[in-house]
Amino acid sequence: MCGIAGFVADSLPRDAADLVRRMNLRQARRGPDAEGFHVWEGCAAFGHRRLAIYDLSDAGRQPMLSPDGQTGVVFNGSIYNFHEIRKELEQRGCRFHSQCDTEVLVHGYREWGIDDLVRRLRGMFAFAIWDHPARKLTMVRDRLGVKPLLYSVTRNGDGLAFASTASALAAADFAADIDPDAVLEFFEFGWVSEDRCIFRNVQKVAPATIMEWHNGRLSERIYWTLPPGGSRRIRFEDAVAETEALLLDAVKIRLEADVPVGALLSGGIDSTLICWAMSKLGANIRSFTVGTPGDPADEASDARETANLLGIPHEVIPLAPGEQPALDELINAYGEPFGCSSALAMLQVSKAVKERATVLLTGDGGDDVYLGYTYHRNFLRAQMLANRMPEVAASLWPLLRKGVQRIQALRRPMHLMDFATEGLGGAARVHDGLPYYEREGLLGERLSGKILAERAIPASFESARRLLTDFLAYERRTRFVSEYMTKVDGATMYYAIEARSPFLDQKIWESAAAMPFDVHLRKWELKAVLRELVRRRAGPAVASRRKQGFTVPVERWLATGWKPQLDALSDGGSLLEGDGWLAPGTLKTALQKAAARGRVPTQVWLLIVLERWLQKNGTPLAVT
Repeated sequence: MCGIAGFVADSLPRDAADLVRRMNLRQARRGPDAEGFHVWEGCAAFGHRRLAIYDLSDAGRQPMLSPDGQTGVVFNGSIYNFHEIRKELEQRGCRFHSQCDTEVLVHGYREWGIDDLVRRLRGMFAFAIWDHPARKLTMVRDRLGVKPLLYSVTRNGDGLAFASTASALAAADFAADIDPDAVLEFFEFGWVSEDRCIFRNVQKVAPATIMEWHNGRLSERIYWTLPPGGSRRIRFEDAVAETEALLLDAVKIRLEADVPVGALLSGGIDSTLICWAMSKLGANIRSFTVGTPGDPADEASDARETANLLGIPHEVIPLAPGEQPALDELINAYGEPFGCSSALAMLQVSKAVKERATVLLTGDGGDDVYLGYTYHRNFLRAQMLANRMPEVAASLWPLLRKGVQRIQALRRPMHLMDFATEGLGGAARVHDGLPYYEREGLLGERLSGKILAERAIPASFESARRLLTDFLAYERRTRFVSEYMTKVDGATMYYAIEARSPFLDQKIWESAAAMPFDVHLRKWELKAVLRELVRRRAGPAVASRRKQGFTVPVERWLATGWKPQLDALSDGGSLLEGDGWLAPGTLKTALQKAAARGRVPTQVWLLIVLERWLQKNGTPLAVT
């Protein structure tokens, strides 16, 4: 885990090294162990901040160069199978000078080229390679988008800068002003999608993508795709056995490190299975949980019970309601505005864990690949209904809906029919993000009349007949990467911790993605495969627990212990209103209404986050 940065151009400006140093400085917390730079005169400048995980000596420092200095790499992440790749390269005559994973990228690129190298990699990664003889930059992001990688093309089009965060690019003046479409997305979701950045002129390398910059031209190609859902038949028993074997293997290869290793434990199914696997493999581990004492969302007791059952050391890190949210940490930890409230918990646990472990195994990804969310079940039911429904019935539904929506008891069946007739368009619009601001009349002149692309997905009965398939593809390129992956990377890297999730292993995804939906949701049980596995390995009590995860109940706390945050926002002088994001005079009224209800909506929390982000970041005025 590290922070990477670089600047390449047809004719590199004299201040290129200084610009890279500025990006490095902004990313310093991602890699506190060492800093490195290398310049290929007139062509490229690379920078790196190192978090040492393998080979803690100087031999693992970056940028790492080939013996002749003609190829160089900066790398963020971990290659879990680097030993077998190294052995293959040594058989081809390559000589290694370190015991770290980065060196296989240098030799692998020279021996096989980027495509044959990447297909061998098993891990999480974002890296850039400079090929000096070819004057070519190659950027690669891992298959699921676990590690971030962003870039900006210079104004005259003859250069490109890259970094691990948007804020690093902004620090070196490679970012332009704030993108209103990104602000609109933030109001809708609480995060900015992979298709945009909070700053204009900054883009994100997509997951499973190779990008090349050569002779002033940028090209890209996808190097990995998931198999189609249900593309192979498998018995439920076989699915459970296969998953157990894959999980043990995925955990095993993530245990290797030259630093202490620990695990996050929420008490739920996914993190329990990770801790069970670590225990079975004989790992000396400690598990950590964030507790919210006295709140219904607190999972500390469940986690403690699970740890006792598995016989592993465990520590609860309490987050008391009276504590003010660590807003400055939340702003500094993420390169863009990020309003996921559970990120506060991730920051708290990362801060506490850092004293005890540098590598932290998590259960992220289990719900996504084994279908653990309630809407997965709802969308499959809607899909099955659509496939039994004549098209004429679907066409009549909009007329019937007007009468049905007035009856409170029929709201759930109404939404099911929406999904069964409108498909992905209906599923994407059910989220109540942006509509809140529209109902309250909050949107200012800079957002007035703008349409969010995600809310413009057309209704489609054809899509309804494959709704779960369509939604999984949609979710994996939006919320999965932009919220779930971003949350963990930002919080853990802020405290220089490497988070590893076995459920994000490509072999697990290739296996689970191809399983039929009736296996994943057998007897309508969410993530039935994992529940059966945990039932056998940790007992039925753990298997029957409802999903919760690491949560911070901001809606309740903003109305009580965190009320000063609301008061500060309503005291006047808001940048949200002053800069035209919110209509003048509307913010205070909305805040008063929310506080009076005793439960402040998440949308108000997002206003607090964005206001503080604007205060700390301002608006870049120029692009280098």
